[in-house]
Amino acid sequence: MSVLLEVTLPVFLVIAAGYVAVWAKVFSDDNVDALMRFTQNFAIPCLLFAAISTLDLKAVFDWRLLTSYYAGVLCSFAIGILGARLLFGRPMQDAVAIGFCCMFANTVLLGLPIMERAHGVAALEPMFAIISIHAPFVYMVGITTMEIVRASSKGLFRTMWSIAKTMSQNALMIAVALGFTVNLSGLVTPVVVEEAVTLIARAGLPAALFGLGGVLYRYKPEGNLREVVFVCLVSLMVHPVITWGLGNGVFDLSDPMLRAAALTAAMAPGVNTYIFANMYGVAKRVVATAVLAGTAVSILSAAFWLSVLP
Repeated sequence: MSVLLEVTLPVFLVIAAGYVAVWAKVFSDDNVDALMRFTQNFAIPCLLFAAISTLDLKAVFDWRLLTSYYAGVLCSFAIGILGARLLFGRPMQDAVAIGFCCMFANTVLLGLPIMERAHGVAALEPMFAIISIHAPFVYMVGITTMEIVRASSKGLFRTMWSIAKTMSQNALMIAVALGFTVNLSGLVTPVVVEEAVTLIARAGLPAALFGLGGVLYRYKPEGNLREVVFVCLVSLMVHPVITWGLGNGVFDLSDPMLRAAALTAAMAPGVNTYIFANMYGVAKRVVATAVLAGTAVSILSAAFWLSVLP
């Protein structure tokens, strides 16, 4: 266990450093916003582009890998909605937001650095396959369900168009698209460009982790303890159990793919879950607290999954 904590704890110490820096007022909210803009608009897109442009697509875009992970996503979404409605009596729109929180894992800011520290850079390739369609898929499921619940087909089409437009302007999605374009076309990136992209990419994960700590400071833990515990159980345990069960027992994934799928599924809810809840003005307190609590508990849950995965 001590070895596993040595792998995961540095990741969370960087997050804690960002949290304490904002709490101590030596790093302002404006600084956090600027840092997160750098990481999400420049550094991490460079990381994704560099990775996807050189991926062996036939090797890592395995339908069994994606089915194992995204079946777990859909099951977690359904469990989250049913639990919020039947166990806690939440209104249906609140339940959808809670279900969204259960299924949207922090794949980039937590999953990538933990996997890299545990198994090296080469182990990230199957995770990049999962991440490349993560945001579009999860947002499509969440928004479609919410608009159906709101019973406004006109609103559904307008909202879906708005989301499609937003996704097309998102730096992460642009980087993924460019990466696929270079990969599939066989274009060769000039060496000087490749090295410049790599330099920027190296700053991405540590800077994003520090910024994530600052972002989490804004989400004060407030009430709804039972719902928060429920979300953490689904996102940190149920989702990876389903993914592991499918990958190991049904699709017989290779060890690297099984490891990537299950560990990605075991990550805490990402901050995008709060953006979703805030967009609809529902369940914001539960979701914000679940993001904070889930990230903290991930110190132990990530160590657990690293210990049981091959």
